[in-house]
Amino acid sequence: MDIAEVAKRSGLPASTLRYYEEKGLIASVGRNGLRRTFEPRVLEQLALISLGQVAGFSLDEIARMFTPDRRPDIKRTMLESKANQIDALVIKLRAMSRGLRHAANCPAPSHMECPSFRRLLKAATDGSLADRVARNARSV
Repeated sequence: MDIAEVAKRSGLPASTLRYYEEKGLIASVGRNGLRRTFEPRVLEQLALISLGQVAGFSLDEIARMFTPDRRPDIKRTMLESKANQIDALVIKLRAMSRGLRHAANCPAPSHMECPSFRRLLKAATDGSLADRVARNARSV
């Protein structure tokens, strides 16, 4: 397939395909005139790259998910580590959501008069809020 066909089928612009090739994520197998050509399996590789990006992996991390001949070789430890990072982020986002909902519905005349909000401010200032989130993330 030439680069235009890969771009059409994958929904990615040719510039992205060239960038991925430059990063070593995909490889062309030749040229048809001035256009790069790719094996059909490049579409599966591109799908794995997209999935990895949605999961929060960097392109460098995704590159390590392929063998030198660009076959998938995804280490379960990488997946476990990313799942743990996502779990920690979920905990942090849930705590933030609860705090925002409380602030939105707090009967105090102002947020600065709300005892819960004041405790959150103090925890954010002294670093204990970040420590608490980190402890919760490790226990997941």
